Amino acid sequence: MQEVLRIDVVLDQVETVQGAGGEAAMILFHGTFSCELGSGIVLPGGVDTQIQRTGEKRSLSARYILEGKDENQRIFRIFVENNGICTESGALKTSPVIYTDAEELQWMEQEKLSGIVEGNGENKVQIRIYKG
Repeated sequence: MQEVLRIDVVLDQVETVQGAGGEAAMILFHGTFSCELGSGIVLPGGVDTQIQRTGEKRSLSARYILEGKDENQRIFRIFVENNGICTESGALKTSPVIYTDAEELQWMEQEKLSGIVEGNGENKVQIRIYKG
């Protein structure tokens, strides 16, 4: 597998609701990213929604937009929808969906991608997205 996108996230705020049948959490975040075309930031508004139903694995659905610059200082954006589940080891395995206005990266829109989300310090996670 080849890494095609790395996102370093700082968790800003976590809101939770504990219900009779499970728990839901909404996690607001910001951060930075890098890819083959360039690097940049996670735009405001990124949110990860996690649900833990009683007796089931925790699931997540995160949506956010990345904005970066290439080596020629051209601005590009990448929308990421990252859905996944928590594994027995505690790692989050994901199936990302990507849309981008960067022609050089539009192959990602058709590629079967996979991802992993892991802790990277206090209130931080790293998201790595792979092809293949």
